[in-house]
Amino acid sequence: MLPEPRVPLSAAMDTSYPREERPSKRGSPPAAPEPRDHLVWAIFNTLYMNFCCLGFVALAFAVKARDRKVSGDVEAARHFSSKARCYNALATAGSVVLPLLLGALIVTGVIHLSKLAQDSVGFFTYQFSGSDDEDQ
Repeated sequence: MLPEPRVPLSAAMDTSYPREERPSKRGSPPAAPEPRDHLVWAIFNTLYMNFCCLGFVALAFAVKARDRKVSGDVEAARHFSSKARCYNALATAGSVVLPLLLGALIVTGVIHLSKLAQDSVGFFTYQFSGSDDEDQ
């Protein structure tokens, strides 16, 4: 009987991770990152910041982007992702900037009206409580 060849313990128990074989990166072109679908942002905009229904439009494009990404059509997913990002940005900006602008207009209007009221009170008190210099 021949003795069984001994295998070193380190070769028998390979515990390195990841265990899959890595492809060689020398000949392959760099992989482009997958397009983001902006679905969470679109859902948030649809529920809370739906300015002129732009949040809903962003949600539609985000769902289309996710569907195309899952089906493997990366170029169409990138196109719909870009549109979803644009509509999300418009919905967020419209929902944040317009109330701030409206608040600024109200504040400046109140300040202007208060100054106008003070001037008119001064005008009427001068007009009606003046001395009778004209009679002399």
